[in-house]
Amino acid sequence: MKISARNVLKGKVKQVKAGSVNSEVIVKTDNGTEIVSIITKESAKNLKLAKGKTAYAVIKASNVMIMTD
Repeated sequence: MKISARNVLKGKVKQVKAGSVNSEVIVKTDNGTEIVSIITKESAKNLKLAKGKTAYAVIKASNVMIMTD
């Protein structure tokens, strides 16, 4: 599969918390960074997301804010 997004981070599913409509998915990359995403429960089911499964966090954003104290 090819995708236009430039930020694709490979990792393993750490946790899937299913709610009534959405699921919170945590993907942990090889360097220990955790990416959290909220997707529909149906999407999580269709992707067969489960703890330990390899997954990719795809980040496509037109704006990224940086802040300091």
